[in-house]
Amino acid sequence: MFEALDKVSNTYSMVVGFALIGLVMWVSYKLSAKLTAGRIHGSAIAILIGLVLAYIGGVISGGKHGIMDLPLLSGIGIVGGTMLRDFAIVATGFGVHLNELKKAGIVGIIALLMGVLSSFFAGVTIAMAFGYTDAVSLTTIGAGAVTYIVGPVTGAAIGASSEVMALSIAAGLVKSILVMIATPAVARYIGLDNPRTAVLFGGMMGTSSGVAAGLAATDPKLVPYGCLTAAFYTAVGCLMGPSILFFIMLALTGGA
Repeated sequence: MFEALDKVSNTYSMVVGFALIGLVMWVSYKLSAKLTAGRIHGSAIAILIGLVLAYIGGVISGGKHGIMDLPLLSGIGIVGGTMLRDFAIVATGFGVHLNELKKAGIVGIIALLMGVLSSFFAGVTIAMAFGYTDAVSLTTIGAGAVTYIVGPVTGAAIGASSEVMALSIAAGLVKSILVMIATPAVARYIGLDNPRTAVLFGGMMGTSSGVAAGLAATDPKLVPYGCLTAAFYTAVGCLMGPSILFFIMLALTGGA
């Protein structure tokens, strides 16, 4: 049986990769619904499972590329490669319409920029506390605190190591889960009970899965408003990360 699976994997490696990812997503959304009542989004659980599987794959194979070092699952390297990742990011950006952002008004735009910058510099501060001093690592980890997508996109653009990009993903994942869990608990204290504050909240927090799940647990009617500005967050972060934010960190670190 294993020989047959190995033959199928070698011949249809990309199909096997998609099948495994589909299975992980199905399990993740089931766990989200059954164990957390939707408070922790299925995408966050899927990323956590992916990180665990990558670690297990690395331990078993002794390689450096996680689960794709296992011959049976080598197709994950294609499905999870930079080409499809960047295609997904570009598709997300093109799916956003500026007219929709204008509906949020100048306040929504300010909240969006403040959200990106505050998350970035919070991530940079934590990275410095753990001993990172070079501009590439600080920028990548700070971008990961923006979202777990912006981190690896920025890291790939400025030449960060795979270890640093993994940390950036972990930072974004922690942020996403915290937003999901904390939103319903703090909603009444921050006035998160109307469309206007939901728009501001989406711009400040940014992580689409975190905002959607957190607002759904607070008041489902607020989800579209929060997601309106959160939808732009990743695109703005991907634009600013490897450019403006990286240049700022180069200036602050003296080009190190």
